[in-house]
Amino acid sequence: MLPNGRIERIREKKVGTLVASITGLYLVLLFLIPIFLVTDSVPELSGRANRIDYATIDGWGSWGNQDNSLNEDIGHNQEEFGYFSWSDLNPVAAFVYSFGDLNCHQKSERSWEINGNQLAVCVRDVGLFLGLFVGAIFWRFKGLNRWTVRDSFLSVFRDEQISFLYIKDRRMIAMIIFLSIGALPIGFDGFYQLLTDYESTNSMRLITGTIAGFVLSWWFCAAISSKTNDFTDSSQVKLPANAGLVFKD
Repeated sequence: MLPNGRIERIREKKVGTLVASITGLYLVLLFLIPIFLVTDSVPELSGRANRIDYATIDGWGSWGNQDNSLNEDIGHNQEEFGYFSWSDLNPVAAFVYSFGDLNCHQKSERSWEINGNQLAVCVRDVGLFLGLFVGAIFWRFKGLNRWTVRDSFLSVFRDEQISFLYIKDRRMIAMIIFLSIGALPIGFDGFYQLLTDYESTNSMRLITGTIAGFVLSWWFCAAISSKTNDFTDSSQVKLPANAGLVFKD
């Protein structure tokens, strides 16, 4: 019998495998697509986060291909670097770059280049996807459904390691602390850079993105795996320190 009171963990493995497959595939494509595209076909880009900037050269979604050099924070004169339109690429490459276009600012100075082609997302987002992938693999091998999200989240630790959290009922606080560990470095690095003259490095962006992605994936997999219908009732759930689930009215 498993530490959570069940005899199998099929759901946890499926969730971890699914999340790892999706994030891992996109992570691999981020590096493969620039290799197989024509050399120097993706120029230096500079767009906006959560906007479509490079769908076409002069039609819908072409903000990035305009002369945005007067904007001090984002954009440049794309004509100087060469125009780019992901809608002109093959379907797989178009998906990779359109997803990056929508979700990332794609600033060239914060992005890697392969085969003369800029990657679809910045280094921080590369780290984010790396962390999402590793976090899902971590969950696949360690995670357990323990009815609630917080108990499932903490299930990656051995029961004897976290018994004190159950004796004093500090489970929610512990989960928040771990989530904060993931969010604070990327938040501090990003906002401090935004509000001051501080300029982060790509190494720091990669590290903070990976940490955030790992903890986010860990929590997401725990949330998806936490299903009450895997148990006959709450009394079947085994918790550290012989604790039991008690629900307040």
